[in-house]
Amino acid sequence: MTQEPVRPRPPGVDDATVEALGKLSEAFETAEHARGLLYGFHRLTGAADIALGEAVSKLRDAGHAEIADRIDEELVGRNVIQGRWTFQLVEEYDDGYFALFRELERAARDELADGARHLLEAEMKDANRSAGRPGHEAHP
Repeated sequence: MTQEPVRPRPPGVDDATVEALGKLSEAFETAEHARGLLYGFHRLTGAADIALGEAVSKLRDAGHAEIADRIDEELVGRNVIQGRWTFQLVEEYDDGYFALFRELERAARDELADGARHLLEAEMKDANRSAGRPGHEAHP
């Protein structure tokens, strides 16, 4: 029984190109994951700084003004790396490395496979589906 393909391969696209685009997609997805972790780092660092400010207030309220003052002056609001807060790291990653990665990945797909995404995965799905079985359909 012949199955409807998940995503037909564009004419003229060979196996080596599908494999190469699959690896490029994997690399881009890894950069996307790294981006998410960077946003997580940004959020967690911000939350830590807010909690630190609250701890400073509690130290003051508990009569430990000298310790509170030192933490407040030296650490609350401090740059996480030279000259930058985490939002600046996120923006530089997004606007530089990640933007170029996204552009070049898309350009490669456009030029080599008519813009089709995830060709390798679509073909893996086709190879692993059981024809006619519930839950193995090509499309919703």
